Amino acid sequence: MHEMGIANSILEAVRNEMRRRPESRATRVGVRLGELTAVDAESLRFCFDALKRDTDLGSLQLEVEICRRRHRCEQCGHEFTVRDYEFECPRCRGFLSTCLGGDELELQYLEVEENEPSSAGTKSSL
Repeated sequence: MHEMGIANSILEAVRNEMRRRPESRATRVGVRLGELTAVDAESLRFCFDALKRDTDLGSLQLEVEICRRRHRCEQCGHEFTVRDYEFECPRCRGFLSTCLGGDELELQYLEVEENEPSSAGTKSSL
């Protein structure tokens, strides 16, 4: 199950970033996952939740964006989404195309809450 290794890598990347921001808390991490990667999104979520449980990242949420397989027709230049292994260009009906996407496996974003110092017990200057 390579989803476990991917989930672990995501958490390590978050931990590395949070070391640079010791006064902050990571709340959400987003990943882009192409359908060609053969990574099951639900398995990835399961592994992510299992690995973060009872850690300092226990409340971190994982969001997964699935990226469809996209091609560009070599004859007319039209870009289209490949569905059900149908590689025919919907515009010109050509069969020569170049894969543009669908193999993504990348961190897209990390949302962080800044912990501001408490002003409790300080005198107001108003």
